[in-house]
Amino acid sequence: MNTASPASSAVARPAQRRLIIAITGATGAIYGVRMLDVLRRLGGVETHLLVSAAGWLNIQHELQITKDDLHARADVVHSVRDVGATIASGSFATDGMIVAPCSMKTLASVAHGLSDNLIARAADVTLKERRRLVLLVRETPFNLAHLRNMTAVTEMGGVIFPPLPAFYNQPASIDEMVDHTVARVLDLFALGPALSPAWPGLRGSGE
Repeated sequence: MNTASPASSAVARPAQRRLIIAITGATGAIYGVRMLDVLRRLGGVETHLLVSAAGWLNIQHELQITKDDLHARADVVHSVRDVGATIASGSFATDGMIVAPCSMKTLASVAHGLSDNLIARAADVTLKERRRLVLLVRETPFNLAHLRNMTAVTEMGGVIFPPLPAFYNQPASIDEMVDHTVARVLDLFALGPALSPAWPGLRGSGE
């Protein structure tokens, strides 16, 4: 039985696109939360939210926001235990899935096709349906198991996207670093005009 529930009692707005956003137990919960905020602001994208138990721990520790506050940012919220949810089937069309941040446990589950909870199952469905899967993996340093799992996901068509801060755009705050990463990830889904500015190049002084 699908226990997914609308994020609010407001009348659901029509959505032309669908994206699954999962937040798992790695540092960097702000990436998933900011992803939801940006998608809400853009409009036209129905968001399906999943949060693991460890993901909740990080959200509370790093951001101090409540479940109600987070759920209000999404259109539909699913329990990670609800393997009968709509997003567990390839017949439910989506534009893809973003795991932000992605723990090494979730990476391993995806790499080995375990489908042991709804996050891993939704990722498996995304891959088998040849839709875009983006994993914002968070760990350092990587061990060999991590690297092999990232290779496996890449070979299956997934995108490994460590949320590394860029400095060429001279960010003035952590928020600007986060926003730049979020924009680059969402641009992979071609939801509309590019969110991150194109690199203008550098004018060299010659050799």
